[in-house]
Amino acid sequence: MPYRPPLIAHEYFSADPPELPVREHGEEGLSAVRRAEVVASDGHGVTLKVVTSAEETLVVRVAVAGEGVIRVRLGQDADARTRSARAITMVTPGVYGGAVVEAGEGRVALDAGSLRAEIRLDPWNVRFTDRAGRTLVEQDPGRKDISGRLRTLPFGRSLVDGAAVAYHETFLAPADEAFAGFGESFTPVNKRGQRPLMWNFDAFGADSQRAYKNVPFYLSSRGYGVLVDSGTPVEFDMCQSTHSDVQIIAPDDLIDYYVIAGPTPAEVLDRFDGLTCRPELPPRWAFGTWISSGFFRDSQERVLERARKIRERGIPCDVLHLDTYWQTDGHWSDLRWDSENFPDPEGMLATLKEQGFQVCLWMNPYISHLSPAFAEAAEKGYFLTKPDGEVYVADSWHGSYPPCGIVDFTHPGAAEWFRGLLRDRLREGVAVFKTDFAEGVPYDAVAANGMTGTDLHNVYALLFNDLVAGVTREVAGHGMVWARSSFLGGQRHAAQWSGDVDAIYPAMGSTIRGGLSHGLSGIPYWSHDAGGFTGTPTPDLYIRWSQFAALSPLVRFHGTTSREPWEFPPDAERAAIEALRLRYRLMPYIYSAAVDAARTGAPMMRALCVDHPDDPAAWQADLEYLLGTDLLVAPMISADGVRDVYLPAGRWVDHWTGDIHDGGRHIRVAPPLDRIPLFVRHGALIPVTEPGDTVADDPLITLVGYGVADDGTRQVIRDPDGDTTVTATRDGDRLIVAVEGPKRISGVEFVGPGAEVVIN
Repeated sequence: MPYRPPLIAHEYFSADPPELPVREHGEEGLSAVRRAEVVASDGHGVTLKVVTSAEETLVVRVAVAGEGVIRVRLGQDADARTRSARAITMVTPGVYGGAVVEAGEGRVALDAGSLRAEIRLDPWNVRFTDRAGRTLVEQDPGRKDISGRLRTLPFGRSLVDGAAVAYHETFLAPADEAFAGFGESFTPVNKRGQRPLMWNFDAFGADSQRAYKNVPFYLSSRGYGVLVDSGTPVEFDMCQSTHSDVQIIAPDDLIDYYVIAGPTPAEVLDRFDGLTCRPELPPRWAFGTWISSGFFRDSQERVLERARKIRERGIPCDVLHLDTYWQTDGHWSDLRWDSENFPDPEGMLATLKEQGFQVCLWMNPYISHLSPAFAEAAEKGYFLTKPDGEVYVADSWHGSYPPCGIVDFTHPGAAEWFRGLLRDRLREGVAVFKTDFAEGVPYDAVAANGMTGTDLHNVYALLFNDLVAGVTREVAGHGMVWARSSFLGGQRHAAQWSGDVDAIYPAMGSTIRGGLSHGLSGIPYWSHDAGGFTGTPTPDLYIRWSQFAALSPLVRFHGTTSREPWEFPPDAERAAIEALRLRYRLMPYIYSAAVDAARTGAPMMRALCVDHPDDPAAWQADLEYLLGTDLLVAPMISADGVRDVYLPAGRWVDHWTGDIHDGGRHIRVAPPLDRIPLFVRHGALIPVTEPGDTVADDPLITLVGYGVADDGTRQVIRDPDGDTTVTATRDGDRLIVAVEGPKRISGVEFVGPGAEVVIN
């Protein structure tokens, strides 16, 4: 399997995925669709009876599922459902009033506006085109090699020992086509040549194809996306087995996929949201700094001391995170305070609130067999079980901590019991939960609703985060969680972070790639552990990672050792604080980008291909990104202090020096340790404010201009309370600035040469 390196003992994990069976030599089993006939047609699509190469009769449904969206289903019968549907609905097809379905002699055509499907009935073939008739993607029925064998699995299903084990699809892929998505994948953003497996792993870092958060969705440089509705361990072979084809293998009871038109990645993501859900906008304070206790023993006294130091040292911070040790050691995660180390949690929470801090508590859906809560839950049947009905006590901590029971969220009583434990903490004054783990459902577990562990494994993270978000919304008034694992539609839980990353430069680079891939999978609110999680970063790495974190969608300092700035040399502390002050200065711009992401699904941390989809280099430049639409960030990814930065088309202004660079090329930079390479789109007006200790609700805004565009500039500052539009136009040597909206604008400044400014 692609997630196991050769000749190295793979890490033990109690929830490894099951492998698909292998047919014996000479055994027949491929059942590929060969010909079809229409049995029903309506204004949205057609239902077809198809005959396969194995002389099976299956059912295909092709239908318009929204403007620019066409759905394809292949199963044993028309009523086939995905296995995950027993627990959760992940995709909801839409409608398009302008849909047209034409069924003629030997052919069917579907028109979904910006996307069309052309179906040939005998021999079977489907081609998807744009409105102008340009081919976006087309099925490949399979070609035999010189030995006479097929190297791909065309549209159909496969049987082993007479039983159907997986459905599959194969698309032709032009040699220059690039692909992105699949969730938080730490490999290069262009997934061509890779084989993503949709199975949530405890990934032990950010250095392999294993991912905590998988999304069975990808988008293409040719202007379309593909979404597979399945919670099973779907495999995507992105031109790895053969460079000519993309293969999709779904070990489900059918294959159910959507082709989504663009042509731009932003348009694909907008339509993707229409099928899944819109992102949940985090509270305004969540965009401030989160500082953690770290993964070591903590106490009420230490938390209060940490808060005092943060304020005394002028470190901008809105959230204090209490990790595992707010609970009794060995009892994780029973959601009960360690009464010895936290004798008065309500008093502590009240004091922190007075100081301007929100509080986040770590938790997960496993309960140690040593906790008193374990026996209570086990007696009531609240845990997943083994096939023989015994509680499944799993080594979810890989030998580091006691084995646990896994709360069964398909059991209504278990869900309500767990909800009550969370509700108690929220009523005490806790603001938000960090939902850790949830990748540990073993494939041979059994749930109360009858699902197998294989079928529950991926969607378990959604059930977990849905529950936590729901009770948080009930008590705290918002639906944010800080999640490690997720799956299709996880953008409704607002915030996710990249897991247990090593504190080394290469891991910071792969973390950037993970964030970009996740953003291209529809999840805009993402973060990572500043400084890396595992180990202690060198002072220079701590500085560089702090700068990257400060210019990420969300920022948290957390690790196995302290990430508190004062625990590092004075120059490192100073540089980290300056990076955070820059973030708080940019907060009107950052929050505006966040509001836009909630409305459109466009990532805050944007791979360059989002705004420059026709630039092949933008699909490869995956160690830099745009924060919003106007700031280009290129974190320093090696200790030598030198890197190449690709500037896309246009003109770009160095934030620090005011120097102007022409785009469409690479430049080499070697910034001092206290500066991150940061470029601004020429002509942009960036809204900033005076940084404070916490994020202000209604800050006074100054506009910073980076050059004056000849044709003027328009900037929209987005806010749930109303958007403010700023328009700047030239009038000779003057710049006329018009402001319309609720935001308070104090003035305009310029980096480099500017103009006389008149504000109307």
